[in-house]
Amino acid sequence: MKVVEKVRICLLLIVLLQGMGLAQAANINEVRLWRAPDHTRVVFDLSSPAQHKLMMLTKPDRLVIDISNSKMLANTAGVDLSKSPVTRIRTGVKDKEHLRVVIDLKQSIKPRSFLLKANGGKGDRLVVDLYDKQKVKKVVKHVAQANERRDVVIAIDAGHGGEDPGASGPNKLREKHVVMAIAREVKALFDKQKGYKPVLIRTGDYYVGLNQRRHIARKAQADLLVSIHADAFHDKRARGSSVYALSKRGASSATAKFLATEANNSDLVGGVSLNDKDDLLAGVLADLSMTASMDASLKVGSKVVGKMGRISHLHSKRVEQAAFAVLKSPDIPSILVETGFISNPGEARKLKTKAYQRKMARAIFDGVNHYFVNTPPPGTYLAWQRNNRQGNEKYVVARGDTLSGIALRHQVSVKALRKVNDLASSTIRVGQTILIPSS
Repeated sequence: MKVVEKVRICLLLIVLLQGMGLAQAANINEVRLWRAPDHTRVVFDLSSPAQHKLMMLTKPDRLVIDISNSKMLANTAGVDLSKSPVTRIRTGVKDKEHLRVVIDLKQSIKPRSFLLKANGGKGDRLVVDLYDKQKVKKVVKHVAQANERRDVVIAIDAGHGGEDPGASGPNKLREKHVVMAIAREVKALFDKQKGYKPVLIRTGDYYVGLNQRRHIARKAQADLLVSIHADAFHDKRARGSSVYALSKRGASSATAKFLATEANNSDLVGGVSLNDKDDLLAGVLADLSMTASMDASLKVGSKVVGKMGRISHLHSKRVEQAAFAVLKSPDIPSILVETGFISNPGEARKLKTKAYQRKMARAIFDGVNHYFVNTPPPGTYLAWQRNNRQGNEKYVVARGDTLSGIALRHQVSVKALRKVNDLASSTIRVGQTILIPSS
């Protein structure tokens, strides 16, 4: 054999071997499904990156996913499909070496997919989102009455969720579960307090993008966004709860910068890049509404810090500032509450208990309530209540008192007493403080 031919064969073998390396088979080790209010997320855990294609078919509706040079090792029959549009996940082999996944559907959906590269201790993942077709809702115009007193809307954001577990603590304690429990406790407290309307940004264990969280708060016309977290630090000795507001400049501390970076990286799970938002954000931050929102954020944040200091060690006794993406709403005051470091064994033990979750929720509620009672937005029930209290005499109900008797004694009508105290009936109780109209 000639030398030239030997060289040619050797080069061909090298190319073939390289090609085999590039086309290394990927195993799908697990398939998981998460349901959100507007879409279903299907996640394929891969042993290595793999190319894929989507194809939507009708009659019946189904989504076909072709994954190059891959094998299905997961048991798709064990995936929980309840409350999702998916009826079955089938697999087969295409062209003897490629994997074909067929997702049978109850209804038509809009698919979106992306490959999530290995990060944060997790391997490569193929993420397929099945968005529900939006139904056209009839718009009903609401005409505000002159005497209407609206509720203060509080958007409560439990960080992370679904495919994004957040930080991890001892014994597989997950941030997403801890903060969801605290968020629900906060909502329950606001539900009981007249004058408030709490709205959960996520209502279950599913992923919501950082930009989408702000959108949900804006759609609800929120007066405040409270984002709840329990993050981790590389030093397990780090401890303490803290409150953060947005910073237009740099972070107020090294820890603030680290936590903001970690929190913002959550959007990688959604296949979203934040790198192209700087120019737009720079323009938004120039708006005076952002300055006003940041000022309100710092004020309400200081109230929450004060209340949290009564039940926990504070990592910082003042409101810290950093570029948290979830706080970048120009028109909504926003704070991020770090309930503690889940990476600290001592704080993790407290954070996983229902008793401490309720204490933390109460501290957040008390701080926010204290701010809005003293600085209520115009047109709200709290503003009306505050205006009526100014200049009015206070009277503590004693044993034997009746509303009609109090009205006669102070020469005012029962109707006026009921109106200024927002009483649904003439029933009063001993020890109750009621306001007596000045005229």
